[in-house]
Amino acid sequence: MARLEYWQIDVFAHRRGGGNPLGVVLDGQGWSDAAMQSFARWTDLVETTFVLPPSSKDADYRLRIFTPSKEIPFAGHPSIGSAHALLQSARLTPRNGQLVQECGAGLLPIRVIERPDAAPELFVKAPKATVIGADCSAVDQLFRDAPHAPSARALVEGGRRWWLVEMPELADLQSWRPAHAATEALARATDTLGVCVFVRTDIDGRAALAVRAFPAGAGIVEDPASGAANGLIAAWLAEREPEGALSRGYPVTQGREMGHDARIEILIESQHAVWVGGHSNTIVRGEVEWAT
Repeated sequence: MARLEYWQIDVFAHRRGGGNPLGVVLDGQGWSDAAMQSFARWTDLVETTFVLPPSSKDADYRLRIFTPSKEIPFAGHPSIGSAHALLQSARLTPRNGQLVQECGAGLLPIRVIERPDAAPELFVKAPKATVIGADCSAVDQLFRDAPHAPSARALVEGGRRWWLVEMPELADLQSWRPAHAATEALARATDTLGVCVFVRTDIDGRAALAVRAFPAGAGIVEDPASGAANGLIAAWLAEREPEGALSRGYPVTQGREMGHDARIEILIESQHAVWVGGHSNTIVRGEVEWAT
């Protein structure tokens, strides 16, 4: 029975307890696939991660990411939260201001921005995004009862695959209640996580987005903070509107409809390179005992 260090992190948190919870096993070496999956099922968090030695000389560590039902190649909040735990536990030190994470999506740099009075702000470089299509009768069906028709939509892939849908009014976003069964059927039919909807707004005078994500393909009704999905939205907008108000980056608010208050920061650099980041808080530091 292994007894190993285990942390729970509040990721993309505008206030403590307002972000997306993450479980991190800081030494996953020696765990079987079945043990990782069973522990992730037991935590019942959106994702649980296991930190391993890297297999690439260019990486600082390797990360395996599990939902309660399956392993996934990449997700934003597990990447940010795991890096936060590694830095706060003093297991790793940034090199030239960054860490390099190895995961199912490849080698991803994580930028570390030091703060004098708080934990560093971390940004992961999102995998390159590709627009696959836009037409889907199941998406039409899902939005048939929405107060207004979506402004735009696309199926976009980059580390994860999501349907992205822009809604015209903030009230539409806040009041929308998609049927979970229908969203799950769409996710299975199109091999996606589900649907991520957003609307343009402002935060403290800055052009911004309000976002909701429904990853029914992972068995989750709604996600309080979605790093990978927000990275895809940013890449899609940068391609469509290269000179628009959001083309260099913007803040995102997510999760308020479910009692959270997540804040994600998007940076967009040349060639539509997208970085997704924000603050994290350590909530739990302890040990896990599990048959590995």
